[in-house]
Amino acid sequence: MSAKLENKVALITGASRGIGAAVAKKFAAEGAHVILVARTVGGLEEVDDEIQSAGGSATLVPLDLLDTPAIDGLAAPLLERWGKLDILVGNAGMLGKLMPIQQYVPGLWDDVFKLNVHANWRLIRALDPLLRQSDAGRALFVTSHIAHEHRQYWSGYAASKAALESLVKTYAAEVSKTKLRVNLIDPGPTATKLRLTAYPGENEDNLSTPEEQAERFLSAVLKGQDVNGETFKS
Repeated sequence: MSAKLENKVALITGASRGIGAAVAKKFAAEGAHVILVARTVGGLEEVDDEIQSAGGSATLVPLDLLDTPAIDGLAAPLLERWGKLDILVGNAGMLGKLMPIQQYVPGLWDDVFKLNVHANWRLIRALDPLLRQSDAGRALFVTSHIAHEHRQYWSGYAASKAALESLVKTYAAEVSKTKLRVNLIDPGPTATKLRLTAYPGENEDNLSTPEEQAERFLSAVLKGQDVNGETFKS
C-alpha cells in the first residue's frame, strides 16, 4: 500500500513534543519529508532520531516563534530546496496563566498573542506563496473549544484562539478559488504538557493521546478540495 503523503513536504510547528511531535512522526511514516520547527533543540533531535530510525526523513529548524520577524526567514530555504510546501501545521501554542483578566501580566498577555496568533499570521505571510505552488496545498491550525466558552480565568488563551480562528477562516475565504485549502482542528482534551499545566493532577488515562490525535491530523490534511474554512473536532 502506497504512503499517503509520498513526495509531500510538511512543516509542523511545536514539533519537539506532544501533538506536534506525534504529527511529525505520523506524517513522516506516511512518506512526507517533515520540517520540524520548535525552540527546543534537544526535543527536535529526539523526534528526528525516531523518524530516521523508522526510515523517514526530516529537517530540523530550531526557532523561537516568539521572535516573529525570524519566521520570515523560513521561506527562502524552502523555495530553494523544494520550490513548494504541501502542508503547514500551525500547532505551537501557549496557555499563559489562568487568572482574572485584570491581573494578567502585560508581558505574558503579549507573548500569548504573539505565539498563538501573530506567529501564525507570519507563517501565512511567509509561506502562502509556497503553499500555492503545491498541487494540493493544505494549511491546518490548532484551535480549542475554549475560544467559544468564555470560561473564567481563561481570558488570554481563549481570546487568542478566538482571534486565530477569525484569522484562519478569513484566510480560507481568500484562497477559496485556489487549490489551497485552509482549516482548523480542535483536538479536544489530550495528554500534553499544556493540558497538565491547566489541569494538574488530572487522570491522563481519560484523555486522548498525541498519537491518537496524529491520526486525526492526517485525516484532516487528506480531506478533499471541498473542505475549506472548517473546524475538525475530535
